[in-house]
Amino acid sequence: MPDFTRYAVYYLPEPGPLASFGAAWLGWDVQDGTEVPHPGIEGLPRPVAELTATPRKYGFHGTVKPPFRLAEGHEAEGLALAADRLAARLEPVTLDGLHLTRLGSFIALTPRGSKAQLTALAALASETVQGLDAYRAPAPQSELDRRRKAGLSARQETHLQQWGYPYVMEDFRFHLTLTGKLSAIDAPKVEAALRPAVAPVLPAPFTLASLCLCGEDVAGRFHLVKRLPLGG
Repeated sequence: MPDFTRYAVYYLPEPGPLASFGAAWLGWDVQDGTEVPHPGIEGLPRPVAELTATPRKYGFHGTVKPPFRLAEGHEAEGLALAADRLAARLEPVTLDGLHLTRLGSFIALTPRGSKAQLTALAALASETVQGLDAYRAPAPQSELDRRRKAGLSARQETHLQQWGYPYVMEDFRFHLTLTGKLSAIDAPKVEAALRPAVAPVLPAPFTLASLCLCGEDVAGRFHLVKRLPLGG
C-alpha cells in the first residue's frame, strides 16, 4: 500500500453516471487517481476550474470519518483491515434520494429522506468515527486553532477535542461538496446552471452500500485505497 500523509473514510458513489459527473465537475477522479476534463455547462458565472478549486483535491465524496494522520504504532495495512471489519458489521442505509442544496456559501448534494433514514445515516457515521479512532493521531495545535476560527459551539469544541473534528456526531451533516465558497451573487447562478446538469444522474432511491478508505498523497490529493462493502 502506498504511503499517504492522511487517511479518511468517505462515501464514494459506485462507478456510474453520478460518479462520472462528480469526477468531471471537480476535475479529479478520486477512484482512478486521474485528472478529468471539466464538462461544458452553460450559465456559470466563472470557469468550472475556479468554482471547484477548493474541493477538487478531495474528489467527489461524502465525508464519514474526516481526514486524520495515522497514530504512532499503527500501519496503513492495520487501518485497512480494521476498516474492512467495521464496514462488515454496519448495515447499508437507503434514503429517498439526493438533491442539490445550497449550504451556506457553497453548493452540495444532500440526502432526502425520512427522519428515521437520516438518523440511520448519522448513526453509521458516528459508528465509523468512533470505531476507527484508535488509528487517529491527535490533531496538531495549528489545525485545532484553524478549526476554531469558524466559531464553534461548546458541543463542537468538545467534538474537536475528542474526535479531532467539530462536525461529527450530533453535528454531522452528510453532503457531497460541489463548489468552494461562492459570493452571494455567484451562488444562485451556479445553482441554476447546475440543477439541470445534475438532475439526470441523481439516484432515487439513494443507497449507501459501501464506505471507502481513502488516502492523501504528498500533493494533497486523495485516492481510493479500498472500497469497503457494508454488511460484509
